[in-house]
Amino acid sequence: MAGGARGNLVVRIQIGVLFAAFCSRSPTSSAAQKVENPLEGSTTTLINHSQALVQRLEALLTHGNGSDVSLRVQTMHSDEVKVFQAHTLVLSLQSEIFEELLLHRNASTLVLREPADCASVFDKFIRYLYCGEISILLEQAITLHKLASKYRVLPLQQGLSHYMMQHLSSDSLHGHVVSWYHYAKQIGDVALRDSCLQYLSWNLSSVIQSGEWPAVSDDLLLSLLQRSDLVLHSELELFGAVENWIGNNQPMGTTIENALRSLRYAMIPPQHLFRLQRQSPVLLKYHEAVRDLLFMSFQFHSASPLQLAKYFDVNCSLFTPRNYLSPAWGSPWFINNPTRDDRSTSFQTQLGPSGHDSTKKVTWNALFSPRWLPVSIRPVYTDHGAVQTIRGEDGRPRIIVTPATSSVDFAGVSFQKTVIVTARQQGKVVVRNVYNFHQSTEENGDFLMQADLHRRGSEYLIDNSLHLHIIVKPTYHSLIKTKK
Repeated sequence: MAGGARGNLVVRIQIGVLFAAFCSRSPTSSAAQKVENPLEGSTTTLINHSQALVQRLEALLTHGNGSDVSLRVQTMHSDEVKVFQAHTLVLSLQSEIFEELLLHRNASTLVLREPADCASVFDKFIRYLYCGEISILLEQAITLHKLASKYRVLPLQQGLSHYMMQHLSSDSLHGHVVSWYHYAKQIGDVALRDSCLQYLSWNLSSVIQSGEWPAVSDDLLLSLLQRSDLVLHSELELFGAVENWIGNNQPMGTTIENALRSLRYAMIPPQHLFRLQRQSPVLLKYHEAVRDLLFMSFQFHSASPLQLAKYFDVNCSLFTPRNYLSPAWGSPWFINNPTRDDRSTSFQTQLGPSGHDSTKKVTWNALFSPRWLPVSIRPVYTDHGAVQTIRGEDGRPRIIVTPATSSVDFAGVSFQKTVIVTARQQGKVVVRNVYNFHQSTEENGDFLMQADLHRRGSEYLIDNSLHLHIIVKPTYHSLIKTKK
């Protein structure tokens, strides 16, 4: 779908729970007939008229035929009223809340009071109860989910949560992932909340440049800043984003201090740290709150990491890189026709984030194979040849990243290798997966395990190419502890 579609994205959720329930109450209106115990030699035949049943149910709602209850939906703080001629049986089958309300009503009219956003889509909600399907706009997802939750229509709740998790990358005028995150956290939908948080973390560079960034709450900002899997150009970019967020939101002083102390100043080159100390209004005002972190960062850049590790704990977050896309940390790799044959590439990274190591480079070799065979399905050879025939599709993609040379400079440094896979979803290029593997291993065991690279138009490919970005994150570890 083209990115210019904005908020006009429409999808259709179909859940057929109504049919079985309705038909069990009304055998003469059955949507299907089936020979249950056919005689020997006879044929079982299924006659399916479910679509016609849906049309008749929709006609009941549209024309009010046989209605035994009027739903009067009043918009809160407004004179607007919507009236629906409904049927007790249908509403009770779909919602235990409606069943209870209808059981205790004193008249043929049931009055429902809804906020303006819910009242505006109540016709869609009622139609779902009759037809088991609903069309959704991005901006209506939360509102419809509120109605499904209020009236305990579990299949619709689940369908809407799934819809939101599948449409995080859809284009919208003002953005929607941040609001979906806040809503998911409010209602306790852990799966949706975590999906939103992962999307925001993996696509942070685009998020901080969007209109959604000022809408990030204090708690969400601090949650993001604690993560090491943020994908962005550099820590300096993140500092600028936090400074803009503070300027737009004017939060409490404690929130500002917590946000500033969550930044990893040791990952910012010293020349930029000097400039920030003199030119950043936020850092000038709250310098005392982060003085110790800045002092530690300057020490980190000026001394040998091995020397620093003797006296300080270098395993803390201050000295831990995130997934930085700048050239010092890795390289993009676009592989055309990735199912064709093996490919290789080489690139260089800085030995470590310390200014002391800024001139030291490490060369890395990367190998991509589209048809690696796990040991369990490799051919077994005998005197007569291979016992089994291996097809191309039996293998799966494999990537190996190794240093080209070993060096004494590696002492005290560990390398985490990260491979980022980007893809086009709903017309937008986003991070599809992030794979991590440590220095002690050459590859990630589940790399693209679920990807079908052979299928034309695969969701893992962009114009028939696999888009990767390999990042090498050096971290220091304490080797010697001095006696106090």
